[in-house]
Amino acid sequence: MKTALINATIFTGAEKLEHKALLIENGLISSITDISEVPSDFQVNNLSGLTIAPALLDLQIYGSGGKLFGALPDVDGLEQMEKDLLAQGTSGFFATSATNSDEVVIKAIDAAKEYRKKAKGNFLGLHLEGPYLNAVRKGAHPEKFIKKASLNEIRSWVERAEGEIRMMTIAPELQDREIMDYLQSENIIISAGHSNATYEEAIDFLNNPVQTCTHLFNAMPPLHHRDPGLIAAIFKVKPYASIVADGVHVSFPMIELAKRELGGHLFLITDAVTETNLGEYQHIFKGDRYVMPDGTLSGSCLTMLKAVENCVIKAGIPLDEALRMASTYPAKLMKDNKRGLLKPGYRADIIVINNDLKHHSTYFSGILN
Repeated sequence: MKTALINATIFTGAEKLEHKALLIENGLISSITDISEVPSDFQVNNLSGLTIAPALLDLQIYGSGGKLFGALPDVDGLEQMEKDLLAQGTSGFFATSATNSDEVVIKAIDAAKEYRKKAKGNFLGLHLEGPYLNAVRKGAHPEKFIKKASLNEIRSWVERAEGEIRMMTIAPELQDREIMDYLQSENIIISAGHSNATYEEAIDFLNNPVQTCTHLFNAMPPLHHRDPGLIAAIFKVKPYASIVADGVHVSFPMIELAKRELGGHLFLITDAVTETNLGEYQHIFKGDRYVMPDGTLSGSCLTMLKAVENCVIKAGIPLDEALRMASTYPAKLMKDNKRGLLKPGYRADIIVINNDLKHHSTYFSGILN
């Protein structure tokens, strides 16, 4: 199918364009051209003043629609996330498995492999958050499952996963260097999170080989003027870092601060969960947040587009930059040269939004969803 999208403001991930047509052919963007130059054999979709941008990417989400894959992993949970997230304009996500028993981790791996056979394509793989964390910064993760990594165990999981493990959150200060070297050799994104690293420890591992940090400010030592810790090291070395922009996990002034410090290396995640009373993670919805039965703050109730809206309206971040935080920057972290930009040769994964920053529609591989 050949499609031309016209009369929309186009945020390409690199620039803002007006009065242009975006041409889609065989699921890819073929060009961006003048409206007068749209070939006659293209179906024209008039978007009448809406805005289009690269579809969004969420590298940390646990579940959706009552199915909490992160704690009770199965094929149905992945299918639910694919369906729900496409309807929200998110064209790629890492299904996240939280700290749990070895059996649950293996179930997540096996579910990912099984679901891959029928996936729509926006499920990009697994993010294992834990169990190799620091119990001092456990947050909502059950301490009984937190442990130090062993190379044999990680290798067995990676080999079993056959490429489905794309990212791991670990506390690097507690792991042997051979663990991180192995993950790096397997092209798995290493993220520092639920970590109590000192400034000196963090300086040593950030960007070499730890590429990113999980939910900045949360589950890490707070910034202190006599004990700078992990956050100060992040601000100095400037790796990629994700942030939960809901005003609950992180206040908006702190999001502004992080943006000033990290620029194009700060990206958005939802860290979203769904309500459940089963398993190790019994999330209870409390109006604007989820908590555990003991009141501990757990995952968010964000969508990626709501995170973008919050950044624009409440953190003073320009729309084009907020959109990059939700698509272009996570794609760069993944080293994905087919997502995160609207340019020739890239996938025609596109979010359409209105002037109130609400979702209008999604194109996935050029097909309207």
